[in-house]
Amino acid sequence: MKPVEHNYAIPRTLVLSLLSLLSISASAKCGAVDYSWGADGLAEATSYLGTMMIYTIDVLYAGAAIMVVVASLQIYIKMNLHEGDVTKSIMMLIGGILFMIGAMIVMPAFFGYQDMSFIF
Repeated sequence: MKPVEHNYAIPRTLVLSLLSLLSISASAKCGAVDYSWGADGLAEATSYLGTMMIYTIDVLYAGAAIMVVVASLQIYIKMNLHEGDVTKSIMMLIGGILFMIGAMIVMPAFFGYQDMSFIF
């Protein structure tokens, strides 16, 4: 018995017309940039980035706290069940904590944010 072959050929003209419509709309959006703000717009964007960085670091702190609680509970359960890889889990937890702290310090320094009082 011969397998059934389905031929779902899409006409090339349909594909080409859809691609041309998408490229025209994308190029129309690229030309609509307003450069009249100048230095004021750049200063506003810089202050906005600093403000959002503070909120991002707060979210990272919350994520790190949740990660520590979950990992600590997993280690506690492993210790009660006498599993053998408890030290590996503890080292992974400590490494994750150090990475999160390092990322929270390096991220503002990467963007040139000088006021580090929100970290400590």
